[in-house]
Amino acid sequence: MAPAADCLSLRSSAAGSSAGQVGVLSFSVPIISFDNTMSAREIPADYSPPTADIAHKVFHTMAQTEARLERYALLGDNLAMAIWDRRTEHSQTSYIQPGHHTLSFYLGGGYGTERREEPGTHGAPQLLCALPDWHESRWLLRGNVRMLHLYFLPEHFTRRAVVELDREPRGLTLADRTYFEHPRIVSLCRALSEMPWHGPDASLRANEVVHETLSELLRSQAISQRQVRVSGGLAPAVRRRLAEFIESELARNLTLGMLAQVACLSEFHLARMFRVSFGMPPSSWIAQRRIDRARHLLKTTALPLQQVADACGYADTSHFSHRFRAATGVPAGRYRKWLLG
Repeated sequence: MAPAADCLSLRSSAAGSSAGQVGVLSFSVPIISFDNTMSAREIPADYSPPTADIAHKVFHTMAQTEARLERYALLGDNLAMAIWDRRTEHSQTSYIQPGHHTLSFYLGGGYGTERREEPGTHGAPQLLCALPDWHESRWLLRGNVRMLHLYFLPEHFTRRAVVELDREPRGLTLADRTYFEHPRIVSLCRALSEMPWHGPDASLRANEVVHETLSELLRSQAISQRQVRVSGGLAPAVRRRLAEFIESELARNLTLGMLAQVACLSEFHLARMFRVSFGMPPSSWIAQRRIDRARHLLKTTALPLQQVADACGYADTSHFSHRFRAATGVPAGRYRKWLLG
């Protein structure tokens, strides 16, 4: 299918927005930028939390309390996690529309922790809380609580909603849940709390477990946004056709013109409606799907890196390695070596 001559090129080597590029998180509150690489820190008892490393608002709120930060990690893919140990006679903490999602897992204590909006319900080890970007909550704390926090962006649900659920991402959000149980998520969070985070291999392993956790969270805790009227985007059949076309043609130099022809729309309307139905522009979606395919090929095949790059539509191995590292925090070759043990 021949594209129009003046189409915007969506090949990975083209300039523009890409899910694999280093970026700045943009919330409704002042934040601090960081590059999308992996790092993990063990925190001495007298250490002051580094406000320049993690940009998520819930992290900064916790850092301003008497809670002690045991350790934290930046895991690539704009993911972060931390373990907090909080001991208090009586404290209050509020989260007001933090602009990112948080999954909280109680590792110990919490019996005196209560959400003011749900009086009489207290925490305990092995319980989970899901705190979406839009939520507001106020907490009363008495005694000790030790918890694991996973911080991630609403955009992490966007891609999964289309790929894993075949749903419109704009109509889904993370449920606001206080003290729920989920055996698989509990098992994954427990594994995260016990595994090392320091070093590229350990950070990579943690990244993989976090992604599995988010998939479980999407399938069990995603809800429809009742206030969102799903209109103005692509018809479901057209969205599926575009998603399937992109998957089958990732090795090619995809253009906006090609996608417009598949959707039977003008380039202008396709670009606008694609963003509505996929949650991001075509270039960003294609860039992320290339990274996902590269991960899959590195895991399941012994193809040389050049062939992996070709299969995913990258101009050359150098560009592939640069984009892969920007997206995951490690070079493609190291990623494969880690998978081989």
